[in-house]
Amino acid sequence: MNRRQFLQTSSTIAAGLAASSLTGCSTSRNGGKKSWFDISIAEWSLHRTLQAKKITNLDFPKIAKNEFGILAVEYVNQFFKDKAHDDAYLRELKTICAGEGVRSVLIMCDGEGNLGDPDSAKRRQAVENHHKWAEAAKFLGCHSIRVNAATGGAGSFEEQQKRAADGLASLGDYTSKLGINTIVENHGGLSSNGAWLAGVMRMVGKSYVGTLPDFGNFVIDRAKNEEYDRYKGTEELMPFAKGVSAKSHEFDAAGNETKSDYRRLLKIVKNAGYRGYVGVEYEGSGLDEYAGVRATKKLLEVVRAELA
Repeated sequence: MNRRQFLQTSSTIAAGLAASSLTGCSTSRNGGKKSWFDISIAEWSLHRTLQAKKITNLDFPKIAKNEFGILAVEYVNQFFKDKAHDDAYLRELKTICAGEGVRSVLIMCDGEGNLGDPDSAKRRQAVENHHKWAEAAKFLGCHSIRVNAATGGAGSFEEQQKRAADGLASLGDYTSKLGINTIVENHGGLSSNGAWLAGVMRMVGKSYVGTLPDFGNFVIDRAKNEEYDRYKGTEELMPFAKGVSAKSHEFDAAGNETKSDYRRLLKIVKNAGYRGYVGVEYEGSGLDEYAGVRATKKLLEVVRAELA
């Protein structure tokens, strides 16, 4: 079965499924007891290594398993930007994952236009630009594509909400036919305002459009040093969450992240009833990328056990 046939068949099946159940929940066992979340790894954790061409996207699942003991991966589209329609490449990636026992969780999609663009034609084009990534995600076995609620910055608070909701609802209608979700990360600008993005989710009102709360991405305007409270924002976004990103930058001598209280944040996550993947996303400079991933994973494991 080629990819097109696979997508046609899975779209038919997906029509009979409840998209709201597609949260990627796959809790592991630890000593016979289920962990309340599983750990995945965001490909951006290794972005400098990838950009230096020391590794490729095809290496990512192997590295996740063999270097870090992580069996779930979150891709970033820029690292295989020209491969969304490349059936042979996607089959190879899927085969690698199967051979390693690694699950493809989601694709983080950037650079495909503003889903809340003031120009309705550009907004429609942005929606269509994401279709290929939704199809690739479905083929790879992902539960979601992660997108941005970019609006171009024009208009009032409410006007930008309405435009973002329009684009996300349209894209969500398409991805739901494939049986996957459209999820939005707090990723700068108004999207890093938890109240704004939660309001967008309520406007959309579709179970297959949700959020990917990122612990460290609540900076609204870096130039103005404008930042939203990460604990409040995480709490506001968790009711819609179908993924969680454990962003990390620096660690103290005790192994704690210096800007984010992981215990406080993960308690918010747990209290929201979330039981899916929490993704390691190291973005710091104090440690090399591999050491940063290991430090983040270790902290997640420690806090997960404390809150079990």
